[in-house]
This record gives sequence, C-alpha cells and structure tokens, in this order.
Amino acid sequence: MGDLFAAIGLLLDLGSSLARFVQVFIFVYTLLLLGYIITSWIRLPYSPWLNRVQRFLFDVCDPYLRIFRRFIPPLGPLDLSPMVALIVLFVLSNVLVSLLERL
Repeated sequence: MGDLFAAIGLLLDLGSSLARFVQVFIFVYTLLLLGYIITSWIRLPYSPWLNRVQRFLFDVCDPYLRIFRRFIPPLGPLDLSPMVALIVLFVLSNVLVSLLERL
C-alpha cells in the first residue's frame, strides 16, 4: 500500500515538474522572441559579438516565425507574425500547463 502512495506521489511530482519546465521554457523562448523583434527594429553597429547574438536569435526564432509568416502577409512594412506567434505561445503555455497540472 505504501508503494502505491509513493508511486502516486512521484506521478504528481512529475506532472508539476513538467508543468514548471514548460512554463520556464516558454518564458525563455518568449524573451528570445522579444530580443529578436527588438534587434530587427534597431540597426545595431557592426560588432562581431553583436553579429553573433543577432545570428543566434535569427537561428532560434525564425523557424517558428516562418510558420506564421506563411499565413499572415505583411501589411506594408508592418509584420504581424511575431505578435501572433507570441499570442499562440501564451495560449499554448496555458493549455499545456493546465493539462500537465491535472496529471
């Protein structure tokens, strides 16, 4: 009987740990997306270090944003895909966390 309670306790702990991991992962990815958006608006001076940071942000964020750019055309110089991508990320975070906390 004690083993059963221990197994249930581990499963409950696993669900909350996974929920916390998803929250932190999506929060960090959101920060990366915001950094990518800001660096795309501002013309930065050439620096090898800044160039590496910009390239990293592009490599990490652009594949996710390309999903939304296929369906959302730019409105002149305004690209709404990052805003939609962030909204989808927040909704996905809330859904995944609520599902994982129910485990």
